[in-house]
Amino acid sequence: MRIAVINENSQAAKNGLIVSCLKKVVEPMGHVVDNYGMYTADDACQLTYVKAGLLAGILINSGAADFVVTGCGTGVGATLACNVFPNVICGHIEDAEDAYMFGQINDGNAVAIPFAKKFGWGGELTLTYIFEKLFSAPFGGGYPPERVEPEQRNKKILDEVKSVTTKDMLTILKEIDQEFLRETISGEHFSELFYQNCKDESIAAYLKEMGQQR
Repeated sequence: MRIAVINENSQAAKNGLIVSCLKKVVEPMGHVVDNYGMYTADDACQLTYVKAGLLAGILINSGAADFVVTGCGTGVGATLACNVFPNVICGHIEDAEDAYMFGQINDGNAVAIPFAKKFGWGGELTLTYIFEKLFSAPFGGGYPPERVEPEQRNKKILDEVKSVTTKDMLTILKEIDQEFLRETISGEHFSELFYQNCKDESIAAYLKEMGQQR
């Protein structure tokens, strides 16, 4: 699994800690972590939680990432922004129980964590426990066991509903504010991470065109 980390500007200072905790848990499992920033609060590319949602949509829909770890101060804004986009199912995760049940019950592909709320001593432990439980078992297994069948059925229904209520990602990229899009993909390491892993040639071609217009 290729897991992308996206930090918005208010919590950029925690990027190194988040990536370190995530890698410690998932790299021994064989997963790969791509860090899309922000890397510091002073980065030229300033990602708001709305831009983090757009970037998550680009990565998931292009196949450049299988899973996205993002968040903001409360985690709520990033959750809402991610869920606007097609094929992105993002859960608001505050603790290890949330993480495990989201993975097993909702079978999503993104999480938004409140990196400011209740994030004091032991913050790195909270992150580690979240990642341990989130990736401890294949997604969509169901919890508790007696609820497996209806939960898996409901997830399929949710995916079908979202396919009707959202446009395809390329159409979104063409219709969204183009300067907003260019700002979103202007991160320091976006090009080197994205284009070598993108599986959708049409999305890659459009974003390259946008990047050349900066």
